[in-house]
Amino acid sequence: MKIKYIWLFTCLIGFSACNDKEDFDMTEEEVELPAATPGSADFSNFVAIGNTLTAGFTDGALFIAGQNNSLPNILSQQFELVGGGSFTQPLASDNFGGLALAGNRLPGFDPRLVFGGAGPVPLESLIGPVTVTTDIALNNPTGPFNNLGVPGAKSFHLLAPGYGNLGNLSLGLANPYFVRMTGSTPDASVLQLAVTQAPSFFSLWIGSNDVLGYALSGGDGTDPITPVDGPPGVGFNESYGAVIATLAASGAGGVVANIPDVASIPHFTTVPYNPVPLDAGTAAAVNQAYAPYNGGIQAALAALAGTGLFTQEEADSRLINFEASAANAVVIEDESLTDLGAINPAFEGLPKIRQATAEDLIVLPAANFIGTLADPNNPLSVNGVAIPLSDKWVLIPSEQAEISDAIIAFNATISSTANAAGLAFVDANALYLQLSNGGITSGNFTLTSNLVTGGAFSLDGIHPTARGYALIANDFMKAIDAKYGSNFEASGNLLDLGNYPTNYSPALQ
Repeated sequence: MKIKYIWLFTCLIGFSACNDKEDFDMTEEEVELPAATPGSADFSNFVAIGNTLTAGFTDGALFIAGQNNSLPNILSQQFELVGGGSFTQPLASDNFGGLALAGNRLPGFDPRLVFGGAGPVPLESLIGPVTVTTDIALNNPTGPFNNLGVPGAKSFHLLAPGYGNLGNLSLGLANPYFVRMTGSTPDASVLQLAVTQAPSFFSLWIGSNDVLGYALSGGDGTDPITPVDGPPGVGFNESYGAVIATLAASGAGGVVANIPDVASIPHFTTVPYNPVPLDAGTAAAVNQAYAPYNGGIQAALAALAGTGLFTQEEADSRLINFEASAANAVVIEDESLTDLGAINPAFEGLPKIRQATAEDLIVLPAANFIGTLADPNNPLSVNGVAIPLSDKWVLIPSEQAEISDAIIAFNATISSTANAAGLAFVDANALYLQLSNGGITSGNFTLTSNLVTGGAFSLDGIHPTARGYALIANDFMKAIDAKYGSNFEASGNLLDLGNYPTNYSPALQ
């Protein structure tokens, strides 16, 4: 009770010490912000084109709550302040996520991830089986849609006729998410659906899947990087240029974003290269099992000495050694290593394997694979220890270099094309790098690229949270201000990140 009165007395002293009107006005004076204006931009008919990052994909799925917090949808809400019109999205049928076809769940299109207490887990592991009601054969929404973000789309898919035709799905030529958007024009391309609406302003964020598919598959070749200058209808430069030329031909304004470096997202930075705990006895047993392999490497080095075909440095990198430690490196396959059997048939049986280093990136799904048994009946068949991780689980340095080279080339095209067309440009690559190098502070929040705790990336380690999308939206508005003379930032109409969640409850249906 005494503390309360001391506090009150202190407040009274403060007011009496500042009872001069001029002093009071000076301390309480507020800066009056200008009214929001669009500048030379016309937001009356805003159409957004892109992939998952435009669709509102988050936590490994597309669902209503995530779509409501999609990048273009929250941008459209700010555009309404300066003449923007309505914004229609092809909303899912539920908040479970996942897709079905004629009542049957599509393989690989599962419900969303949720936080399980220690990390991401499937929704159904917490609430039990769910019925996915977003059915691409039974209940597609009616367009036209302002949000034409198609999860999984690459640059050339935006131009592909039949990409939304259900009949092409079994042929691998259609995208089930786009099937939901095409309606009575199943063979229309994404670009055609966009220009048919005569947009006054557009956003385009495309290209990440042109490298991401390769990265997600560990560079195993099953999903190659899009050629920079490839055959007609496939090359990135041709596709991107055609999309921009078509959109800009009508005189519409627009904003484009470049491609983030995949090495900056938690899908590739969360799992350490050395997650294997072993006691002394187990380490000794594993080392004994690898003794013949290590001996073969040493024999190959001795046999090829002086030839320059097999160096001491590579030989050392290929030796396998475990110790009593909580942080042993996993064993991985590495196709970039010298094929010793091709040089000398005597060494044909030596596999191209080594232990991982900090330069290797282990993909996020490997967290649930490392340490499992390749043979349930053989306790010595531990994946990542006795059984090397195959290519799909790891991005080795040479594969990372391929991805980096492609992103540099793609981003050069995006930047130059945007500049030539007079469009606003967002350096999303720089923003993602900031998130992975200390984070970005906005208002009361600092966002980083750490999985779960960073706030910027959702539980799939690839796509932003709602708060992450809001952060990106602020960069979009700043870029639009700079190019078109609007004043979202100066008028105080950038987004408050605290209004956007970092996760969704398992109970959300």
